[in-house]
Order: sequence, then C-alpha cells, then structure tokens
Amino acid sequence: MSKNGGITGVSDHGGWAVLVTVAPDGTLLDRRRVELVGQGLPKIPHHSEGQRLPLAEAVELVERVRASAERHAVLALDSIAMAVPRILGVALRQCPQLPPTVAERIQDYRAQNNADWVMYRKALASAAEARGWPVHWYDPKSVFGAARRKLRVENLDDYFLQVRRAAGPPWNMDHKLAMAAAIVTAPTKSAAGDCRVRS
Repeated sequence: MSKNGGITGVSDHGGWAVLVTVAPDGTLLDRRRVELVGQGLPKIPHHSEGQRLPLAEAVELVERVRASAERHAVLALDSIAMAVPRILGVALRQCPQLPPTVAERIQDYRAQNNADWVMYRKALASAAEARGWPVHWYDPKSVFGAARRKLRVENLDDYFLQVRRAAGPPWNMDHKLAMAAAIVTAPTKSAAGDCRVRS
C-alpha cells in the first residue's frame, strides 16, 4: 500500500465502469468493476428505453436512473476508500456538451447517444467531490501518449504487459485506459469539455 495515496482512473460504460487506482509512481494499488445502476432499471434510458415512451414518462425514467446512478457512485467510491485509504483524485473521461434539460437530450439524436454516459460520469464526479477528492477530466484520444511520456517508457504496451503479469486477469482495454488516466490526471478540474456536476 502506498503511503502517498492513490489516484483512481475510470473507464465508464452504460451502467458500469472499471476503476483502477495507482500510486503516483504508477504502481497498481486496486482495480475493480462496479455497477452504476440498480437492478431492474435500464442502463441507457436516454438512448433506448426513453425513446419508446411519451416524453414526460421518459424524463421521469431518466431521473430514476440518475438517482440510482448517484447512489451507486457513492457505493463504488466507498469501496475504493476502504481499499486505498488516501485518494488523491479521480480521473474521468471528458464529456461532450449537451442540451441543458433531460427532455431536450431525449429528443436530440446526438445528445441521446451521449447523455447516458455523461450521466454516469456526473454521478461519479459528484460522489468524488462530496468526499473532497479532486476530479480531473481526461481526453481518451491523448491519454495513452501522455501516460507514456509521464512514465518515461518507450512502449506503453510493454509496461501494461508487466502490470498484467504481476496482477493477473482480468486486464483489458478498460483497465489500460483507466490506469493511463490515473497516471496522467489533468492538473485542474476546469478543463474544457468537462462535466459540470448538477446542483
């Protein structure tokens, strides 16, 4: 266990995420897959289930899923705090700009394709900020190169292969992305394209 604490990187999907926590020197401290929505609720309500409902019912469904995501995000970060007592920050994927209301997101084709992922990232960001953990926003297109430069390694794939050999499976692209994000972590949470946590 690192006395200097750890940074948690997140690779999120519709309703679940992989969280990888590393020490500042890049040492793997913890990894886990977490559910971000309760059983019986849809995972992508903006994009799928909400499209088959009258607008008012679709908005209500999204709000129920959002509330569940917020509860599950708290539980996910609770589990990390138990495994790694000192968390220095959380790295989340940058979010695209979306219309301001749930109804508009459901009705806008581009927004409905992104709104569910943004909802889960906001839930995790809110849970992290409630704990006083800094939130950093990363660009998945550049994070691997930035991680390679920060670690000063020639080949990041070789580095990840060493981590996999030491840690064992599972170890897939989500683990690599989350670990790279944790290694890099943006210096501020106000980077362009971040997700603003709803008040």
